[in-house]
Amino acid sequence: MQEQVTERMVIRGSLDHCFAVLIDFELYPEWAADIKAVAVEERDAEGRPVRVTFRAAAFGRSTSYTLLYDYAEAPGRLSWIQVAGDLTRRLDGAYVLEPAGDDATEIRYDLVVELKVPLPGFVKRRAEGRIMGTALRELRARVEHEEEPLREPR
Repeated sequence: MQEQVTERMVIRGSLDHCFAVLIDFELYPEWAADIKAVAVEERDAEGRPVRVTFRAAAFGRSTSYTLLYDYAEAPGRLSWIQVAGDLTRRLDGAYVLEPAGDDATEIRYDLVVELKVPLPGFVKRRAEGRIMGTALRELRARVEHEEEPLREPR
C-alpha cells in the first residue's frame, strides 16, 4: 500500500543556494545523519547527478536504494523515482522550492513510500514523518549555517 505524505518548511537561504545543497549528493553523509554513503552513478550533460545510489540507516538496519533524478523544472522542483531498492519497492518524491520573502525559501517535500515488507499503518506513518521531518531539519541546518557556495555543485 502506498500513500503520499507532504511536509513544508521555510529555510533562510536563497532558492538557488537551497537547490545547490539539495543536489550536492556526495556531501549528504556530512550533514544528513541517516545517509551513510552516496555514489553518483550517472550525470547529465550539465554535470548534475541523475542516477544516485544511497546507503542509509533505516528501521534499525542498513538499506540501499538508487534514485533517478529529474531536473526538468529546476531549480523550482527536484523530483525523483526509485529504480532499485532492497527494503523499498517505491521511494518517489520531490522537493518543490518557492521564494518566501527576503532571502528565504519555502520547501515542500512530497514522498511516496512503498515497502517490500508490509508494516502496520501507524508504524509506516511514524517512519515517514521521521524521514521527512529529519530531512528538512537537517537541510535547514546545512543551508542556514553554510555560506553561499563559491563553486558549482559536483
